[in-house]
Amino acid sequence: MSRRGTAEEKTAKSDPIYRNRLVNMLVNRILKHGKKSLAYQIIYRAMKKIQQKTETNPLSVLRQAIRGVTPDIAVKARRVGGSTHQVPIEIGSAQGKALAIRWLLGASRKRPGRNMAFKLSSELVDAAKGVAMPYVKRKRLIEWQRQIELLHIFVNP
Repeated sequence: MSRRGTAEEKTAKSDPIYRNRLVNMLVNRILKHGKKSLAYQIIYRAMKKIQQKTETNPLSVLRQAIRGVTPDIAVKARRVGGSTHQVPIEIGSAQGKALAIRWLLGASRKRPGRNMAFKLSSELVDAAKGVAMPYVKRKRLIEWQRQIELLHIFVNP
């Protein structure tokens, strides 16, 4: 047992314009070298482009994209004897959301395009439709879990 108290869970603050925690989480992940104002500019330009492309609320597109990409399970390497097995483990909603945001930003950075706002808006719209790279990654993870279940390679933690 730990002698210290348990750590309190921090709640993400909401951003100044949309008053949304998800947008602030996205800003904090896109942040590089402490330039938060630049990260806010990128996000807000991307939201404006989403508004122009889809003619719907950009927050709903963002929520739908993250909900579609969020994984329920993750694969962890377990060593048994001399071999290493991939074991699926369930993850919580906060960790799943963080993974989804990381995947979306990684895929948008790899995407060819003019600037980050354009790439991010395109990636979010595609993810909301269900055709983006992180969506495919999530499907592959689910398929991998099914194969592992079929092979009965479960290890007791």
